[in-house]
Amino acid sequence: MKILLSALLAAFISFTSVAQMPFGAPAKGGKAPEMNFGKVFGKIVDEQGKPVEFASVVLLKTVQDTATKQNKDILVKAVQAEMNGEFSFKDLPVMGRLKLKISSVGYKNLEMPIAFQFPKMDGSFTPPKPGQQPDPAMIAKFMAGFEKDLGKLKLDTDSKILDAVVVKATKALVEMDIDKKTFNVDKNIVTAGGTAVDVMRNIPSVQVDIDGNVKVRNAAPTVFIDGRPTTLSLDQIPADVIEKVEVITNPSAKYDASGSMAGIINVVLKKNKRNGYNGFVNAGADRFGGSNVMGSFNLQQKKVNLSLMIMNFNMRNNTNGYSERTSTIGGVNANVYQDIESKTKGSMTFSRLGLDYNLTNKTSLSMAGIFGSGKFSPSEDIDIQNTTNGFTSYSNRISASERSFKPRGGQLGLKHSFAKSGEELTVDLTYFGGTNKNDGLYSTNYLNGTQITGTQIQKNIGSGDNKFMTFQTDYVKPLKNEITLETGLRFQLNELSNINDNSLKAVGSDTYKNITSASTNYESTNNVYAAYISVAGKVKKLFSYKVGLRGESSAYDGKLLNTGEKFSNNYPISLFPSVFLSKNLTQSDQIQLSVTRRVNRPNFFQLIPFVDYSDSLNITRGNADLVPEFTTSSEFSYSKTKGSATFLTSVYYKHTNNLITRYLNQEVNPISGKLDLINTYINANSSINYGAEFTYTNKIVKWWDLTANVNFYNSKINIDNIDKISSTEALWTVFGKLNNNISLPKKWVIQLSGDYQGKTNLPITQNQGMGGPPMNQAQSSSQGYIKPFYGFDVAVKKTFLKNDLASITLSVNDIFKTRGNTQVSTGEGFTQTYYRISNPQIVRLNLSFRFGKMDMSSLKKSSNSSSMEGMQMQ
Repeated sequence: MKILLSALLAAFISFTSVAQMPFGAPAKGGKAPEMNFGKVFGKIVDEQGKPVEFASVVLLKTVQDTATKQNKDILVKAVQAEMNGEFSFKDLPVMGRLKLKISSVGYKNLEMPIAFQFPKMDGSFTPPKPGQQPDPAMIAKFMAGFEKDLGKLKLDTDSKILDAVVVKATKALVEMDIDKKTFNVDKNIVTAGGTAVDVMRNIPSVQVDIDGNVKVRNAAPTVFIDGRPTTLSLDQIPADVIEKVEVITNPSAKYDASGSMAGIINVVLKKNKRNGYNGFVNAGADRFGGSNVMGSFNLQQKKVNLSLMIMNFNMRNNTNGYSERTSTIGGVNANVYQDIESKTKGSMTFSRLGLDYNLTNKTSLSMAGIFGSGKFSPSEDIDIQNTTNGFTSYSNRISASERSFKPRGGQLGLKHSFAKSGEELTVDLTYFGGTNKNDGLYSTNYLNGTQITGTQIQKNIGSGDNKFMTFQTDYVKPLKNEITLETGLRFQLNELSNINDNSLKAVGSDTYKNITSASTNYESTNNVYAAYISVAGKVKKLFSYKVGLRGESSAYDGKLLNTGEKFSNNYPISLFPSVFLSKNLTQSDQIQLSVTRRVNRPNFFQLIPFVDYSDSLNITRGNADLVPEFTTSSEFSYSKTKGSATFLTSVYYKHTNNLITRYLNQEVNPISGKLDLINTYINANSSINYGAEFTYTNKIVKWWDLTANVNFYNSKINIDNIDKISSTEALWTVFGKLNNNISLPKKWVIQLSGDYQGKTNLPITQNQGMGGPPMNQAQSSSQGYIKPFYGFDVAVKKTFLKNDLASITLSVNDIFKTRGNTQVSTGEGFTQTYYRISNPQIVRLNLSFRFGKMDMSSLKKSSNSSSMEGMQMQ
């Protein structure tokens, strides 16, 4: 340290002759050396002396343009003030004309000159002689002149700007980043009172099937909440708490390499950080008897922000459909037709308590807890007609079950911002888990006409527990020449346990007998270890880049409690590179290219060679010979913005080796010893998926917002490695969405939306359990397709009371009852058709009321970017 101080003092003293000259004038015959020792800090307050949060603070330097000989301002540094109004700059040039500019929504801009005070060169300043230590007092006195404490800087309120904020401060519907697309859903009124599944129906690029399963480009994505894994399903997240949805079709090295090949959907919850207290209350109901009530409250004072959200959701679902399967197995010709009616009643409570605390103006701590409980009672009434070799029998199967769950979760995060702008360290610990119970009774009545000739009753009693813990730390450091380094570590632990006992009371029997073959009792542990590094920057003015490399390994252990069989596997470290390139053709035109590699490892349920015979029409088993699948994805995108319009097009290609998929095949049933159709999993030889997607958003006129999305794609699964069956048809299909928001006089808004899905291959099965979809009809993605379907939705919203504090929304989904889903699959010796339609023409009425007392100084810098327009980077 002493050596460093000596060197600094010597450098300062060597600049004395320059410092005595007017600012900006170099010594005769030479160039002024760089002197970046300056420091400026202060605190921004309003007229009442309260901190102004997140104000934009810009430091400019006035230089002479060598071409025009005119003075111009160039940007030296820019920061955002902390929540307590404090800001600071370091390593500033101490020579030259500097200017500080502060701006914030709702306030008048503040400008002031900055000049450093050079110390007087009197006899007290003498350089140390060779070998002599510098005088600390002299160094402190010298350095004091290069620190400026500006104290409290007062911003005056600008009523005109405040008025403008109320009218115009709206988010863009679509935001595009180098590795994701963000869709803001605040204006989506069709989803009021619904769940995240309803939100997804109105997100471009996202498909939702009749069961609420979400797909992106015909495959199931991984779902995150606030950037973290979750055990919550989308139907357990209320729509009214969602702020935006991020669709990451080609995740970078920062994200898990394992998981869905369809990318990531990140659901970002609303976070209210305005000073004072505020909140809202929503209540609604639908025509099937469902209801929803939700309340949110937020309190922020000084360094503390406390938020609470509680929601109760009552579900009433109605599904109707049929299935028909014709098969020839072992010389036996059979046709099974089922007429299906399904209803589900249930309720769910969901709550979130969050706390944010600013330890310092550079370090913040966040904590959140998620708690919930739910109980659902699905029931089915199925009329079955079974024709075998010309003989027809009839039966009726009635099922009544109850499923309950208690999800829970906790998040702990620490964020530290270093003195250098953009350098930060984050540490996150996330836990999600829950318990579940199920109790089912399945009665099959065998009929002769209308007479019951016998009854078989099956009981299913089960319970389970899951734990999902993630530790992750990320570090970001800006380097020279606009290069940013990002690196991180991640550890993930997933524990599952399940007890599922089945017993059967056969026809003519008075006692229940345990069915070992239908009892799935297991424990499993799955650990994933990962590290990544990425570098982002620019190559002059040619293009921006973000390249990364991720290393990931995993291990799992599982045990069947019935038999004591153990299964385990350790996957070695694999490397997963990612490359993202972006170029601004003009200020409004941008192109992007990305290439990534990912992996999907078979889960415990897909691996265990257990035969589930609980439903004789849907026999399933795992496959212990499955190996991981690896996918290489590439995507090229072009976006153009003109006025209020944004156009985005993407061309993509995805190739997967050893694709894991469902497969329905004739095999000897180990329980009965006879040939049967058994649904299992296989590694297909490969699969390809490619296509082009187009998204367009625009404010056509002042009162009409439009969003349109069309996706043309081709998917093909190559299963030439499986005997007796050929590969699936290479099928071109189209998927499209159209959403219109129309603002009418007197604060009325109408939203009209629709979607269309052309004929498409069945979605690829990834990371799912052993059973099939609802109604016990498993389908194979390698052996079937879905027929075309479409649907239309409409919603009307009226805002009222002072400051638009209240609103009422009426919505109708699937107006023409056209979203019926027909799946067709074929294979060796069988053909199957399965049709369902769920909750057609559902009508919802939702009422919302906002309240609170806010401090306008808490408005964030949503409009501050305009203050930096026209400035040039140094």
